[in-house]
Amino acid sequence: MREFKVAAVFSDHMVLQRNKNIKVFGWGRENSIVTVTFRGVTVKSKVKDGRWLAVLPPMDSGVGYEMSISCDDKVITYVDIAVGEVWLAGGQSNMEFELQNCIGGEEVLKNDVDPQVRFYYTPKNAYKNEEFYEMEQNSSWEVFGDEGTKAWSAVGYFFAKKLAKELGVTVGIIGCNWGGTSASAWTSRESLEEDKQLSSYLEEYDKNMAEKTLEEQEKEYQEYFVYQEDWGKRAALCFEENPMTTWNEIVERCGENKFPGPINSFSPFRPAGLYQCMLQRIMPYTLSGFIYYQGESDDHKPHLYQKLLTRLIRQWREDWEDDLLPFLFVQLPMHRNEGDPDYKHWCLIREAQMRTFQTVKNTGIAVILDCGEYNDIHPRDKVPVGERLALQALCNVYKRIGEDKAFGPIYRSFEYKDGAIELHFDFAEDGFVVDGDITGFEIAGEDKQYKEAKVSINGNTILLESNEILEPVYARYCWTNYGDVSIFGANGIPLAPFRTSYDG
Repeated sequence: MREFKVAAVFSDHMVLQRNKNIKVFGWGRENSIVTVTFRGVTVKSKVKDGRWLAVLPPMDSGVGYEMSISCDDKVITYVDIAVGEVWLAGGQSNMEFELQNCIGGEEVLKNDVDPQVRFYYTPKNAYKNEEFYEMEQNSSWEVFGDEGTKAWSAVGYFFAKKLAKELGVTVGIIGCNWGGTSASAWTSRESLEEDKQLSSYLEEYDKNMAEKTLEEQEKEYQEYFVYQEDWGKRAALCFEENPMTTWNEIVERCGENKFPGPINSFSPFRPAGLYQCMLQRIMPYTLSGFIYYQGESDDHKPHLYQKLLTRLIRQWREDWEDDLLPFLFVQLPMHRNEGDPDYKHWCLIREAQMRTFQTVKNTGIAVILDCGEYNDIHPRDKVPVGERLALQALCNVYKRIGEDKAFGPIYRSFEYKDGAIELHFDFAEDGFVVDGDITGFEIAGEDKQYKEAKVSINGNTILLESNEILEPVYARYCWTNYGDVSIFGANGIPLAPFRTSYDG
């Protein structure tokens, strides 16, 4: 007989989504009746196939409530519940990046007073064993000032803090992220199988798994884990001694970096793994939408990323049964490790993210081209990242601000002008702001051999020309993994990188 349980994402201090049906769910004995009471409303649900789902009606915002959930002789009570806005923070390490480690994080932890932000971190375990369920049972919502606050997502916190201030309600963030993960880890196996190109993620995994027992996989992964944990400590010491230490120097001193290790049943990096072990454990908790910061770990297949991200968005919306649930994501900033060539694969990821924004309804994009750091894939200034995501929400979801405040310039079209190319932009009605020397603009002829362009700004248009390119055909901006960012909108948000032709 299955024990009656409420999903771990429900606890004291939780935030429930206002003005939407509130879904409460868990597990129990087949055909038993579960009763949920909240704010004077009582609803019942019958356990079917081991799972129950009760739906409370939409409610206004507020704080300090209690919820009672009962089944048979067991009663569970939660206290200090808030009703406000709830967002899921997904992605990899830059969404995972902790508040205590970001620029200004220590000051925020000491000085912020009642920011009306609460946080639930989906337990990070990539394999469903006894430890998995124990971690889940011990998880709970946290209020600002708890010991766990320092480990909250910095991006998630600054996003929620700005929303809470602007909307005047408590904002809850559900952290559901894991560093180094491909988007394929956060989608179902079925969604990858249905597309010939995306199925390559599965084919590589299945090939690697062939003829290995579960015991062999576990031993293999544990040996890797112990080695890599020790390697990480040694590498951290090297960076403490010299923050500009190159990757090659790290490897020379610390030995081979074996990340991501064996991709098997115990690895968080396997396709569909975290979809099963993290995302499914919190769905369909009622949300306002998703924020997402990911893409770095798919740079080995940049040409597939638009398709993969689009499929992930559709997958998550299907699982939450809302085809228009807002999905706001971060466009990757500048980045290159010292010693690496400019592969220009991050350019393709950024382009895929922009194209996804432009083709998928109810999405938003936070352009943070100026927030990258040379030789560090984890830029520490997360305030503009979270706040630009919040601007997207305030514009696209809550309709509190106009596009002129939420967006920087985004390329729209071009015209040929007597041996030059004139560029036109959306969200550039107030013109451009130049920071230092104008760099990053290039043009090319039919041969696609790009040369640096001379730049003339005229109001909200930009003219490019070069003595070396008499008949320009193509243009691009910041088409590099790492470089200077010099052009911004009047609101301080940078011009998004672009190229005028996808085959250029």
